[in-house]
Amino acid sequence: MGNIIEKGHKQRLLPKHLAKVVALLLILLIVSILMSLAFGSRTIGLEGLIDGLFHSSVEGHEASVVRQRIARTIFGLICGAALGVSGALMQSVTRNPIADPSILGVNTGASLFVVCGIAFLSIQSPSGYIWLAIIGAMLTAVFVFGIGSMGASGATPLKLILAGAATTAILSSLVTAILIPRSNVMDQFRFWQVGSVGAANWDSVHIFIPFFIVGMLIAIIVAPGLNALALGDEVATGLGVRTGVIRMLAAFAGVLLCGAATALAGPIGFIGLLATHLIRLIVGPDVRFLIPLAALAGAIILLISDVCGRFLGSPGELEVGILTAFIGAPILIIITMKAKMRTI
Repeated sequence: MGNIIEKGHKQRLLPKHLAKVVALLLILLIVSILMSLAFGSRTIGLEGLIDGLFHSSVEGHEASVVRQRIARTIFGLICGAALGVSGALMQSVTRNPIADPSILGVNTGASLFVVCGIAFLSIQSPSGYIWLAIIGAMLTAVFVFGIGSMGASGATPLKLILAGAATTAILSSLVTAILIPRSNVMDQFRFWQVGSVGAANWDSVHIFIPFFIVGMLIAIIVAPGLNALALGDEVATGLGVRTGVIRMLAAFAGVLLCGAATALAGPIGFIGLLATHLIRLIVGPDVRFLIPLAALAGAIILLISDVCGRFLGSPGELEVGILTAFIGAPILIIITMKAKMRTI
């Protein structure tokens, strides 16, 4: 009898239709991967796709094109997953349903440090960008949260959004001030600034993977603690959760993932907002499930946006950062109107 009760209790802890949601996301992920490999300036047929993926001895043009797109597709996967998880962590830490790296100014902070590195330190490699972007993202996150926490009511969702908007405006002005008198820096920076995975290669993947693994591991470890924080600090402390440590680790993981993605792909906005909000509507607020599912959703959204950009910009391509902003901005307005600035 005790085993039956315990089993029933565990089942109630699982979100409804979780298995169906996971299966659907995995199917969409596979479809988006195949689309990313098959569609572009040249559309690849099924035979060429199979040859490029499984027959290394085949040297045809279509097979070669598929192999060249593999690095871009893998980079898009981990970049989208990183931004999805970053959004989930930031929303959980701030208890703000519309928190996102682009909205809280974290992307702009990363951009400022990257443009400073290009202008004043002559840094031109992705490995140099990544550390500058992470430092800039972390300092901006601390600044925004500090400003948003001022006053008797603490860090309310509205105050955090206003602090993020003000910080973004200030940092964007600094970026512009640095770029205007330096045309050579502007030429190098403007392609990165839009946000794109088009220039991704295996070096980008190899640089990104260690940061991605560390950020994901921390996110998974702190997920139960973030669930406790959603009940309030006093309740979480009563449950034995070290609230300060959990917040610091979760924020560090979120900024690490966002900073690394921004450094290598540019400031791609709204992925974290879209992925996290979509998954929360389907499976609920449990962070243990929210983090891995937001990673899947973020990867799917970015890959599909990238493929759509290839079609819309044909014979060239439209950068994925433009597509996500075009889709994400109206959705943000809708979420804001319906959420009424409630905390999670």
